[in-house]
This record gives sequence, structure tokens and C-alpha cells, in this order.
Amino acid sequence: MGRLRFLTAGESHGRQLTAVVEGCPAGLEVAAAAIDDDLARRQLGYGRGERMAIERDRVQILAGVRYGRTTGAPIALVIPNRDADNWGETLSPAAPADGDAPADAVRVPRPGHADLGGALLYGLEDLRDVIERASARETAAKVACGAIAKALLESVGCRVVSHVVSVGDETSEVALRLDDVPRVEADPLRCADADASARMRAAIDVAGRAGDTLGGVVEVLAFGFPPGVGSYVQGDRRLQALLAAAVLATPAIKGVEFGLGFSAARLSGSRVHDALGYEEGHGYVRRGNNAGGIEGGISTGECIVLRAAMKPIATLREPLPSVEMGTHRPVESRFERSDVCAVPAAGVVLEAAVALALADAVLERFGGATVTEFGAGVEAFRRRCLRR
Repeated sequence: MGRLRFLTAGESHGRQLTAVVEGCPAGLEVAAAAIDDDLARRQLGYGRGERMAIERDRVQILAGVRYGRTTGAPIALVIPNRDADNWGETLSPAAPADGDAPADAVRVPRPGHADLGGALLYGLEDLRDVIERASARETAAKVACGAIAKALLESVGCRVVSHVVSVGDETSEVALRLDDVPRVEADPLRCADADASARMRAAIDVAGRAGDTLGGVVEVLAFGFPPGVGSYVQGDRRLQALLAAAVLATPAIKGVEFGLGFSAARLSGSRVHDALGYEEGHGYVRRGNNAGGIEGGISTGECIVLRAAMKPIATLREPLPSVEMGTHRPVESRFERSDVCAVPAAGVVLEAAVALALADAVLERFGGATVTEFGAGVEAFRRRCLRR
């Protein structure tokens, strides 16, 4: 007990996505409707492609939840792919009757994708095997798992949220507060700055007309996360290391920073480090949060703040040069249905990734077979910090 793990399976155009979440304490309230809300948020956002008009993601909870509460057993989740019906036998698990490779085998790798690397790694002749699993469609399963992790964190007063801070060259300077979240969710780009959002949408329109794509930066915040989670004793136990691994495991994410991040390298120490104080009833406090809620690999009790950089979608309507596998002849890359910009959706996926990492870390720290025991452990430590 005390660790949260998850696995996903499924292909982009297969029958379904499947996920298993293990280690969730018993007694947590879990509703399919709440998971569906996050799945719907993942499908929204200015610049999304045709696939989002086909799918209406809905989760089916098949195990680990009874009468609306977790039982302590592994939680099994399924998200059907409506688009699977349009693909016939393309992804059939059964061997072809004639034993031949499919006539529509994909042999042209797309630059910026896992196509070529995956084919070389697994010795594949048909890139379809790579395309289907490497697709960001898998993130729907991660979002479903993340919704459970969010619920667990909320049981101890922590809420994980996100907003878009840049798309292409257009940037928002708004510092997000919890009160701003409804405005973010109402915005087409999930941006807290209405003027910046309008500029971002215009940039996406320009890129779309040119057959191009845009990336951007998302900020994820965890308000109310408990102090004392993580460790300095080994590098892989540092909280920022766990979070960075989770964030960089998300498709198209190329960088991550915490608090001031890279800008701290340009400032003097007196302008970077957060002064300490003590307040009756609150205990030790930081006079700022330049550290982003983590010092020495351990959560401080301040809001955890990280930003993730998403590269532009690699599938372009105006194709880049490529090479056909086998013949090695130069050809243009293939185009598969795609987005112009998926940064708003990336924020929802990153919320899930961060929530899963934080829930795992806080469970390892405080344990508990039930949500009540888990919450009591967190609260006892918070009280202990007040007495130090």
C-alpha cells in the first residue's frame, strides 16, 4: 500500500482504450460523470482537428468501484473509440487468412513522429503499428486515470489546475488564481487573459491557412498540496524529478520548469530565493514562491507551479521531405488527420500527469488503506509542522 500506479493499453483507432489504476485507497468517491467532464475538456480548444468531432469520449468503470466508492481493488476503465467502426479490419488482432502483409501497409515515416524510430526498434515493416500506439489518443486514458488522482488529492485539500500561457509568439502574463479558473475554462484557448487569447487564436488561424502548426506553453498549478512530500536523500525521490518525468512522458512535451525556472539563471540569489517567516496559526511560511512550491526536492506547502513547453504538432498539411522504407526513395511525408494547435488540450493532459505523480508521492509519504486513514495522516503532519 501507499503507491499509485496506472497502465494504459489500446490503439488510436482500435475498439477502445483501457486503463488500470492500482493503489487507490478504499472509500474515495468516484463517478463516471466527473471523469467524463475531464475527457470532454481534453477534446475542446481552439485549433483542434476533425477527430474531436467524431469522438464523444465517455468512460466505463468496470472494476474497483462499487456504489460510487473505490473498494481498494484495481480500478478498470474503458473508453470506446467511436471512430473504430470507420477502420474496418485495419487493426484486426486476427492473422490474415492468406498470411500476407496488408495491402495498405504504411511505409513512409512522418518527420517529428515516432514512426521511424518505432519501426527500427521493433523491426516493423508496417508503420501503422507505431502510429496507432504512439498517437496522442492514448492521453484520453491518462486523463481518465488522472481524474481519479485529482479526486484523491482533493480529499486532502489539493486542487490541480492549468492554463495556457503562450501559443507561438503570443504570451499571457496573468498569474493564475483559483478564482480565475471558471474564466479559463470558458475561454476557447483556456487562457486567463482575454486579449492574449484573441492574439493566440489569430496566430492559429494564420498557421492553419499556411498548412502549419503551433505549439506553446502550459502552466500547471497544485493549490493546497501538503508540505513534506518528496525527499533529498536520493535524486530519484526528489519531488521535482518525479513531476518532470511525468510531464515529459506526455506526447509533444519538450521542456519543463518550476517556479522561476530558467529565468532564475539570469538573476542574483537575493532576488531568487524565498525568505522564511513564521506566523501563528500558519506555521512556517515563505515570503514568496519563486521556488514553485518545492525546495530541496521536498514540497513546501506553497502552491506547486510548473510550466511545460509543447512543440508544434508534427503532422503538417504541407508535408516535409521523407524517405520510403525499403526502397529508400525520397518522397513527401504522409498527412493523417490532425490538429493545428492542441496546447489547450495539453493543459488538461498535463493536469492528469501532474495529479498522478503528486497522488503517488503523497500516498507513498502518508499511506493509508482507506481515504480516511490517508487524510488523517496528512492532517497529523500538518499539525506537527505547526508545533515545530
